Amino acid sequence: MSSFFSSFSSTSSETNLTTAKTILSTAATVAATAVLIRTVANEFLPMDLREYVFTGIQSLYSHFSSDLTMVIEEFEGLDNNQIYSAAETYLGTVVPPSTKRLRLSKFDHQQNFTLAMEHNQSVTDFFNGVKINWILLCRRVENFSNNRDLTATLKSEIRSLELTFNRKHKAMILNDYIPFILRESKSKKQELKALRIFTVDYQNLYGNLNDAWMGTTLNHPSTFDTLALDRDLREFVIGDLEKFVMRKEYYREVGKAWKRGYLLYGPPGTGKSSLIAAMANYLHFDIYDLELTELSNNAELRRLLIAMPNRSIVVVEDIDCTVEFQDRVAQSRSCRNDKQVTLSGLLNFIDGLWSSCGDERIIVFTTNHKEKLDPALLRPGRMDVHIYMSYCTPYGFRQLAFRYLGIKEHTLFGEIEETIQQALVTPAEVAEQLLKGSETDTTLKDLSNFLRKKKEIQELEAKKREQEEQQLVDERVNEEENINNRSDKVIQHFPPQNCNNGGAV
Repeated sequence: MSSFFSSFSSTSSETNLTTAKTILSTAATVAATAVLIRTVANEFLPMDLREYVFTGIQSLYSHFSSDLTMVIEEFEGLDNNQIYSAAETYLGTVVPPSTKRLRLSKFDHQQNFTLAMEHNQSVTDFFNGVKINWILLCRRVENFSNNRDLTATLKSEIRSLELTFNRKHKAMILNDYIPFILRESKSKKQELKALRIFTVDYQNLYGNLNDAWMGTTLNHPSTFDTLALDRDLREFVIGDLEKFVMRKEYYREVGKAWKRGYLLYGPPGTGKSSLIAAMANYLHFDIYDLELTELSNNAELRRLLIAMPNRSIVVVEDIDCTVEFQDRVAQSRSCRNDKQVTLSGLLNFIDGLWSSCGDERIIVFTTNHKEKLDPALLRPGRMDVHIYMSYCTPYGFRQLAFRYLGIKEHTLFGEIEETIQQALVTPAEVAEQLLKGSETDTTLKDLSNFLRKKKEIQELEAKKREQEEQQLVDERVNEEENINNRSDKVIQHFPPQNCNNGGAV
């Protein structure tokens, strides 16, 4: 009996093995045949007939399949297809490690490399648990040209992406997945590009709008980690920026232009310009430096606004010194001067009808004297956030010490922090002292001496100002006493007269 079962088991195993070999052999034969047919078709069949055959095969397959395929061409007519460009960028970030061929590129305006799919490569993506297959197809054509793609006549090919998924997920793909790709691509391109800073090209201001600004690469190293800001202020600014860039639909729903205004004020050397650079590095926004004194009228200001792209930071430094904005009553009384930017023109620039000519913009004003600014500039909707850039604090000093000296603690820290709280010293002054030395102990001792001398000088200046103010008060009191004394003498010199008329009836 046992020999029977043993013989039966052996026979069954051999049968399964034979079946498996037959299946594998058949699959290999079919695959080889398909490759052969495709090769022969590509070599000998005319392009029109080849496309007709392959289209028929695909139609037959799709008739029995539950999958749906969407085709995204690189061009629609003569225009670039934004969905194709976005998908190409996005798919470069999700290619699996097993991919054997990738395209690597880098352009002048980018600071990092870009990865992209190679021709006829496929990528599988998952979104909300749904499997989505992508493939990049390229087909060669004859006498192809496209005015928007200068290399098209050289490569003579048309590229397209195909995404395949279960047809029951069509609504989700169109309403959620494609918008997700557009957002991710936009963010990725923003990260890859090299930041630039622009200034006005006054010679081309009235020419092509694209030439109104001229720029160069911005390599400012300032970040929120390197700034000598208090922790609460740093977290507030970062949170406010993140909330701003995420609220496009909210701004539209409440009927406001998608922009944000920041007023940075405080003594010179407290890091206002460095904070602007940190904001640009954090958001990957280009900076547009606007010098109002060089503009002749409000029309030029509006023209520059139109020429400015979205996702940018426009900066007007030292706004209190840039243009002398008279108050509106004085302006109405005086003769009009069309050779300068007016307060009303600036207000329209930041909060009027023209301010809506663009999205996702940040406007930054800086000043050393906030009290000199017209209140109309300061209200919410124009300057939404007011940030006071203070003198260096103990927390700011510790940040600078860590960045410049690489230390978090030292025996001199307590003495230095105590002096910093009493002396008015800017972060720029502290940073300059830390840069001078090469040995930690010596550098901190020199900084402590500098702070102590700074404090002594400020105390002497304060005492001198107090004495001068007291002297002015004494002089004013003496002057009032002299006036009173002179009045008394005049009264004594002219005694009261008898007004009796001699009893006239």
